[in-house]
Amino acid sequence: MAEAADFQGTSPSPARRWLRRTGAVLAGTPLLAGFLQLPAGSPAEAATSAAPRAASDDGSVAVSVDSLTPGAPSEGDTVTVSGTVTNKGKKAVTDASVGLRVGSLLDTRSSIDTAAKNSGDVDSPAGAEIDDKYTEKFSKLTPGVSQPYTISVPADELDLGQDGVYDLSVTLTGETSDQPWEQTLGVRHTFLPWQPDELDAKTKTTFMWPLVSTVHMTAETGSDEEQTPVFHDDDLAAEISPGGRLDRMVALGKDLDVTWVIDPDLLASVEAMTTRYEIPGENTDDQDVVGGHQEVAKRWLTEVQKAVADKEVVALPFGDPDLASLAHHGTSVTGSLRHLKEATDVAARTVESILYVVPSTDYAWPVEGAVDPSIIKVATSAGADKVIVRGDTFEGGRDLTYTPTAPRPIGGGTTAVVADARLSTVFDGDMTRASASTQAVQRFLAQSLTLALQTDRPRSVVVAPQRTPSAAQAQTMAEAIGALQDSTWSQPQDLTTAAKSKPDPAAGTDVPPASAYPKSLRKQELPRSAFEQIARTQDKLDRFKVILSDQSRVVTPFGRALNRGMAVSWRGRPAEAAIYRSGVETYLDTLSSQVRLIEKSETKLSGRSATIPVTVQNNLVQGVEHLVLRLTSTNPTRLQIDGDAYEEQPVAVSGGHSQSVKFTTNANANGRATVVAQLYTQDGRPYGQPVTFDVKVTEITATVMLVIGGGVLLLVLAGFRMYTQRKRAAARQAEEREQDDAADEADADAADKGAKNPAVSETRPTGESAPRTREDAPEQPSDPAPDTAPESADPSGTGERVDR
Repeated sequence: MAEAADFQGTSPSPARRWLRRTGAVLAGTPLLAGFLQLPAGSPAEAATSAAPRAASDDGSVAVSVDSLTPGAPSEGDTVTVSGTVTNKGKKAVTDASVGLRVGSLLDTRSSIDTAAKNSGDVDSPAGAEIDDKYTEKFSKLTPGVSQPYTISVPADELDLGQDGVYDLSVTLTGETSDQPWEQTLGVRHTFLPWQPDELDAKTKTTFMWPLVSTVHMTAETGSDEEQTPVFHDDDLAAEISPGGRLDRMVALGKDLDVTWVIDPDLLASVEAMTTRYEIPGENTDDQDVVGGHQEVAKRWLTEVQKAVADKEVVALPFGDPDLASLAHHGTSVTGSLRHLKEATDVAARTVESILYVVPSTDYAWPVEGAVDPSIIKVATSAGADKVIVRGDTFEGGRDLTYTPTAPRPIGGGTTAVVADARLSTVFDGDMTRASASTQAVQRFLAQSLTLALQTDRPRSVVVAPQRTPSAAQAQTMAEAIGALQDSTWSQPQDLTTAAKSKPDPAAGTDVPPASAYPKSLRKQELPRSAFEQIARTQDKLDRFKVILSDQSRVVTPFGRALNRGMAVSWRGRPAEAAIYRSGVETYLDTLSSQVRLIEKSETKLSGRSATIPVTVQNNLVQGVEHLVLRLTSTNPTRLQIDGDAYEEQPVAVSGGHSQSVKFTTNANANGRATVVAQLYTQDGRPYGQPVTFDVKVTEITATVMLVIGGGVLLLVLAGFRMYTQRKRAAARQAEEREQDDAADEADADAADKGAKNPAVSETRPTGESAPRTREDAPEQPSDPAPDTAPESADPSGTGERVDR
């Protein structure tokens, strides 16, 4: 952004640097005169040894400033500076002294940047040293050895005049054996903001405090009633454990006036850890139950709830989707914007259900605040009307000598909330070293005060740091915010209030063109193939969910997994991102294949009509419905299905069961016919793989029918003959019994007469048996058989199973 008098902070020109060095040589002429008595080679050796240091602008002794308190002193305070000095050279340093120097006033923001770049340059102006009593002396500094120092100076002794930022330097002077005169061997420049009185127009500063992590949960869930979640790693447990990155973010942020910016996926993932969850075992088919972090997860969520209770909370879309990747590569893939809308819709519900606060979902936050027209369009497509951008990618305004206020109307009811680039990026880098952390805090305070002194206009400034600060970076940010909240020139403000503040009419509102988008960021974007895979997986999910009796068991975990597949956290990790997306798609394919048709071998039909069963298997834990099974004959001339080329029947199968669906077939000719079984959803889309099998038809011919008919006729005639023969035999037996009865009566009459007339009586010969009747005669083969039930002449039933 344009600023006044930026030239004051530029680095010294080569000519000025030469003059300064020449002056230093002239000032040391008396000392050099004493060396004329030394051997002739000594001055030349001294000049030669001094050359490397001058070329590098870096001293032979490293000076660090590990602590500066208070960061922004007021009248009556005592400024305490502590750190270390380390001899980097090969020669011991003697008569060393560490002192403080107050340099010139740094009255522009660019001059602060320049001073920060040259913070170790011994040739940079350092000002006059403060009274000798505020120094610390070392008789000897051994090479490679560090020595601590602490210097305390009353603020009144620093001779600070005009309000503003001063260059405060810690310098080490001393001698070496090859340069036996007092000289500056090391320096560390830092910043001392001086604003003892309250400003009339304080800067309203908004600091975004992000709770964002990488992707940890998969789409997979257990088959139990609770749907046990599966994590692809257990790294999140380390982040939320005491001392972990996210644990420190919460512990530090709860005492600060900040706006919490939260990815709902992080909250959902930690909540999933509060009960039973799983991570993959050593073998791909094993699942190891992790039970050691439930209490850690519960504690962390409780701490977050306490921290945000009275603070503003901004919810990012679920999974923190990469808006720039979506704009540059995803919009050409059908359905990609649908995922952004879903991620935005679910964000508020997730945060409210876990943290019991109502978040704002009006904000979109592209990576590093870099935008172009396509990113703005995508960012606002899901309902956000405020886009957080960064000042180094957004025009500040023409001829402005100050930093304008944050909100900028960019048309269409959209507001660009421009975060200050210098304040937002000062905490980048390694903050594990105390010297780096202290320098970042002092630089942050210096930039903030210089910004406040630019104009008496009331302004709102937004700070948007890196998305996932480390624990050390979070600690540094907390120190800077704490010092700023105690300052006399700034006051805290939440993000919503800042976005609603009155825009500066002179501020630029033009969205940068696509050509201005940083190439370094474009290289890290998700490719088009990523969005194509997400769209393909969504299409499979749409086909799968319609057959389920309980769609939520699948729609929710897969929907959130697809959101995670678009996350910003995949930037710079293309291989891991591809593995994650493929894992989601593969797992969905595995579930879908649990509902399938059982393979069939060749089936034989030995009649004109029969039924063919086709089995549908459901290995899911829930029932499936809304399916249609179609059986199609590829040769309906030979084989028809229910009198046509195909037949459809609805299918519903309980979880863990199979069901056989029977189709009536009609054979018209002998031979082999191919049949195809295919499942369809109710909207007519094929589901799963078809099953194809052959049906061998053996049709019954007219000749065979005549032979069978003749045989049946012969059986009927034989039966009739047997019936008539039995009837005639019965008649003969009755006639013979009548004749026998008549003979018996005649014999009886004759006997009576013989009794009266013995001469008439006649006796049968002794030993001759009586004549036998027909019943007593042996049975002949030609005699009729015993009576039996008549056989049915109906055709055999067609309900028999014809497959194996």
